[in-house]
Amino acid sequence: MYYEANKRDKTLLPHDPLKAIITPRPIGWVSTMNKKGEVNLAPYSFFNAFSSKPMILGFSSEGVKDSVTFAEECREFVWNMASMPLLHAMNATSAPYPRGLSEFGPAKLEVAPAHLVRPPRVAQSPASLECVVTDILHLKDRDGHEIGSYLVLGEVIGVHINDAFIHDGRVDTAAMQPLARLGYMDYAVVDKVFELNRPPGGGGIVV
Repeated sequence: MYYEANKRDKTLLPHDPLKAIITPRPIGWVSTMNKKGEVNLAPYSFFNAFSSKPMILGFSSEGVKDSVTFAEECREFVWNMASMPLLHAMNATSAPYPRGLSEFGPAKLEVAPAHLVRPPRVAQSPASLECVVTDILHLKDRDGHEIGSYLVLGEVIGVHINDAFIHDGRVDTAAMQPLARLGYMDYAVVDKVFELNRPPGGGGIVV
């Protein structure tokens, strides 16, 4: 099958398959705080890391939502790993609660303070990363028109890892069981990993 992106045959593919192709994606479970001290916690399907030195993370919002607004106000956010034991809590935080009502309460999540930024972190999360906003980009199409989506980038300044998942100096990813976002209403969980060395001359394990 081939089609031009804006000419999809909706009788054959009624749902855009983009998210089923670009997959799996780590979940951007982002906590933010506004100037009034109100807290927001929301999962984002478009999230990833973009640099290691310094560590840069980014999440993208289709439309102006509280996470973008709060991050713009306070210039900080915390990424929290969504793991299999937190599946239903993570999903609960995607509900359209009114602004000012923290999703921590309805999702029955424990609030834990961050060390270097104001937004709190999810205490039950296996890992959390405290970030300072470096850029908020208004995404554009190929003609230069803004499309109403926003990419929030932040530099990691604080790292939280549950000690139970550190073995022999390495993080045990499979033991943390991180969730990944797929297409449609589908998710996956990382519970098995394998190692594959790079070809000679291409570098080894990144440290």
